[in-house]
Amino acid sequence: MTPESITTLAQQALWVTFLVALPLLGVALVVGLLVSLIQAATQLNEMTLSFVPKVLAMGLAGVLAGPWMLHVMMDFTIRLFESIPHLISGG
Repeated sequence: MTPESITTLAQQALWVTFLVALPLLGVALVVGLLVSLIQAATQLNEMTLSFVPKVLAMGLAGVLAGPWMLHVMMDFTIRLFESIPHLISGG
């Protein structure tokens, strides 16, 4: 294995991690922002008021984006397994 192949593999793994985490983190960010705006407007500072909507929204996002996230991870894993002979031979 050359340093270039290790760097490329690590870059691809980080990219897949970013893609898989993006839907859930994006939904948590948007819902958290909306809830904080509502809390600031109404002056309600209850922790469960921000936690429960985020959990529900992330659960819904996980259900909706789950098949796509699984597809992205499976594609990466299949490409990784298929590249094992190439990585071992160094060519």
